[in-house]
Amino acid sequence: MDYVIREAKEQDMPAVLGLIKELAVFEKEPDAVEVTVEEMVKEGFGAHPLFHCFVAEVEKEIVGIALVYDRFSTWKGRSVHLEDLIVRESMRGTGLGKALYSKVLTYAKEKGVRRVEWAVLNWNQGAIDFYEKSGATLLKDWYLVQMDEAGLDRYVQSVK
Repeated sequence: MDYVIREAKEQDMPAVLGLIKELAVFEKEPDAVEVTVEEMVKEGFGAHPLFHCFVAEVEKEIVGIALVYDRFSTWKGRSVHLEDLIVRESMRGTGLGKALYSKVLTYAKEKGVRRVEWAVLNWNQGAIDFYEKSGATLLKDWYLVQMDEAGLDRYVQSVK
């Protein structure tokens, strides 16, 4: 199979968002995606982009993405966070996921970061096996912590 891994462009954002929504269905959260194409264009391609995205194309169709952004660790310094690596379900098992993953790790190495980090759902055994086989370490003693918009509103109101 012939494919191209390249940097995403503004005009790719509708396809990127489509894959994000496909991932949300796979992760059993079909109604969780709130971001819009307009937000993705604004936040990813403005004067100070908040993320960097790679796409995988087969026959000029975007069938995979990897979206990353810069972070700073108080222990390690500069790092890259892999927010999502998505391959269309019909294309899984073709090597596209590994190609996107390799692109992200090469990108991080070229940036001179000391760490790349990401989260994986505990039931996604295929991804877990893939990451462990690649040499990544799963930190099982750590919890991923988030506060949603409603929680932010409640908290900010409580400290006023």
